[in-house]
Amino acid sequence: MRSKQPTIWDIAIKLNVSISTVSRALRNAPDINPDTKKAVLDLAHELDYQPNTIATSLRKNKTDIIGVLVPEFVHAYFPNVILGVQEVANAAGYKVMIGQSNESLEIEKHNLQAMLSSRVEGLIMAITRETNEYEHIQSAQRKGLPVVFFNRIVDELQGSKVLVDDYRGAFRAVEHLIQTGCRRIAHLAGPENLTMSRNRLNGYIDALKAHAFPIDETIIMPCDFVEGKARFCTQQLLNRPDRPDALFAVNDPTAIEALVCIQENGLSIPDEISLVGFSNAPHSAFVTPPLTSVVQPTNEIGRVAARLLLRQLAEGPDFVPETQTLDTTLVIRKSTQPVLRAV
Repeated sequence: MRSKQPTIWDIAIKLNVSISTVSRALRNAPDINPDTKKAVLDLAHELDYQPNTIATSLRKNKTDIIGVLVPEFVHAYFPNVILGVQEVANAAGYKVMIGQSNESLEIEKHNLQAMLSSRVEGLIMAITRETNEYEHIQSAQRKGLPVVFFNRIVDELQGSKVLVDDYRGAFRAVEHLIQTGCRRIAHLAGPENLTMSRNRLNGYIDALKAHAFPIDETIIMPCDFVEGKARFCTQQLLNRPDRPDALFAVNDPTAIEALVCIQENGLSIPDEISLVGFSNAPHSAFVTPPLTSVVQPTNEIGRVAARLLLRQLAEGPDFVPETQTLDTTLVIRKSTQPVLRAV
């Protein structure tokens, strides 16, 4: 059976003082006898008294809590973003409530409602791969909840957004493949409804066009972040008589599924087929061969998102939503050939 938490009533009764006296002592108010304050604080410590933050927030109409809602924790990207959020939020005196939706729209709705019930003051979120209707988010915004979006962003949702330069990152990755001698480069793409996926696809296409390569839509394969689908799509590409000599994947988990499939087919990376990912997940440096990937500044994404949300909370109705775009870099490892010549 759960033991009862001590309250300020318990302290007041034991010391035979008023509730207001205990409250002033705990708040370190100046208008209280020092001996009384010491007695209150000593007893609070002895009882392991913890303030009722819910009651306090109701009195203040302020919880000092911000929510972070992400689609999954399977990969390191979202936990690393959250570390950046916590760094900024904690320094500003805010606590962080975290929810992950297991790539489920229904769980996302449930988590959002739980955060609203907990009276979070603002929200930082990336939607799930299933999220194709947005009324639950728009309804929260109409009720006055400030929301900052990152990573999984769609045009239908309004508010501040934190992006990386997906287009330029993809362009660099594909251009690197071209500079290593690859001539038939396939793309394992993300969900079409996400701005991120479209920008990476456009970067892929424009890099090919910039080097006068034809665009073959039959080797652009939507994988949609569904586990196992990248392996299926990669196998389809490998079965072709005009098999690609390189793959550019929408993210590292997709690239690693492709890597496994390629090796199961007895092909050598990068001697027979090159591979580039996007996101530079921590384990990408430890697969065999280590994966060439586009690096995203995940901690900084979280920090920027938190700063935007705190500004919106401070400025209130005067705040104008912003979109901030962070740059990427390409880390070259052993899944691609050395650059042969300037192309």
